[in-house]
Amino acid sequence: MGSEGAAFCLEAGANDLGGTLMNESITRAAGAVHGQEMPPESMERVIRALGREPRQRTTLYADAPAPRRAASFNAAPLVEPINTPARRWERPAQPAAAAD
Repeated sequence: MGSEGAAFCLEAGANDLGGTLMNESITRAAGAVHGQEMPPESMERVIRALGREPRQRTTLYADAPAPRRAASFNAAPLVEPINTPARRWERPAQPAAAAD
């Protein structure tokens, strides 16, 4: 979805942006340009631009402890995965028909 799609969802009533999705490869191997990573700084920019207050949570929906929140903002970006295109629908080349 990217930042614009996330903003549209938030404006349409979504109240939870994010989750853990690391090195997603299926969507990108299919040709999508989004889906790899949106760092916390970008998420918070999208949320604040809509006049909302961002809140990082734990898996149990409690507020994330300050050290964990700080670590998320200082994390190194993910390394770009190598996405090998799916070859399922490709057909092997047919030998040229002999001329009669």
